[in-house]
Amino acid sequence: MANRYPTVLLFGAPGVGKGTQGNILGSIPGLFHLSCGDMFRMLDVDSELGRTFYEYSSRGELVPDDITVQFWQQNIHARTVLGLYKPKTDLLILDGIPRNLNQAQRTEKHIQVLKVIHLVCRDENAMIQRIRQRALKENRIDDAKEDIIRRRWDIYRTDTQPVLEHYSERLVAKVNAVASHVEVLSDILQIIIPVVNQHFSSSEQN
Repeated sequence: MANRYPTVLLFGAPGVGKGTQGNILGSIPGLFHLSCGDMFRMLDVDSELGRTFYEYSSRGELVPDDITVQFWQQNIHARTVLGLYKPKTDLLILDGIPRNLNQAQRTEKHIQVLKVIHLVCRDENAMIQRIRQRALKENRIDDAKEDIIRRRWDIYRTDTQPVLEHYSERLVAKVNAVASHVEVLSDILQIIIPVVNQHFSSSEQN
């Protein structure tokens, strides 16, 4: 457990902007962003794993936990080997995992969750429109149909949202996801900066 990756989770319903904020944060030295969804979308659609991802994503469903956690482990390990991610000096920013309680429990031995940033938006219809616009811009087939998007929201409510209760209340910080990208980023940084200062300064002392 001592070698767990120091981590901040970006958490929230489909369309709230986890990927957008994660990508911006990942461009900041000392922060390393990894999106589980992006990992799967980069797969060759003709590969076995690629076909499995498409099979589930095209229905708006989650990829099975065994596949998701193992694939995530392989990806984060590869990035450490390549030196892209340095756990001793970089704070890991994760989005898209864990997406249910089983994944949360299974990833505990790999990540030390220092903070959970909950991007909050209760306007489901607004988020659905945002996802459809993103689908057109980024050619995301899995985000193009409204019935699939609503299925993803249903799964979020039943499977993913309960993950918040898995973590201590003191770890969870809410951010208004409806604000402008700049305002959301500012709010997130106000949460992350103390985490970086406290964790990595104490690590240096040890």
